[in-house]
Amino acid sequence: MGVTYKYFGAPDGATAARVPISMRPEELGGDELGMNGMFTKIKPETMAAMVLTGIEGVPLHRVPPLELVVLHPDYAVVKLPMTVVDPLRGIGEEAVGAAAFIWSTVPDRGGPRDAFNVYQLLHEWQDFSHRLHEAGHQPYCLVWP
Repeated sequence: MGVTYKYFGAPDGATAARVPISMRPEELGGDELGMNGMFTKIKPETMAAMVLTGIEGVPLHRVPPLELVVLHPDYAVVKLPMTVVDPLRGIGEEAVGAAAFIWSTVPDRGGPRDAFNVYQLLHEWQDFSHRLHEAGHQPYCLVWP
């Protein structure tokens, strides 16, 4: 049984902290917790590193830490820095492809990932980045076992 990560946008930490209680997308002003939400098995730390190292060229040891919003026995909510989603809004296909290739060569616990899968994931994140920007929201992640 693994951990599940649900990425969503919220206007502030207080709203994000209520998410596990309500789980109502309309309270967040978007569909991030609805049918088109971003459920994944990829940790927020990994996403941060993937975007910042693969697209921005930030050394791995300079990737900023996540901010803990809520730590509950059943779940946690963390805030991702905007530097993790903002760079995705302004890049084109070539940059997404290059970042996917770079990240596909980084071994994780399951071995290197297929570049095309990483490419698709980065496109999902690009869409997520646009939705966050349009709503004026910050990126958060709900973590639960």
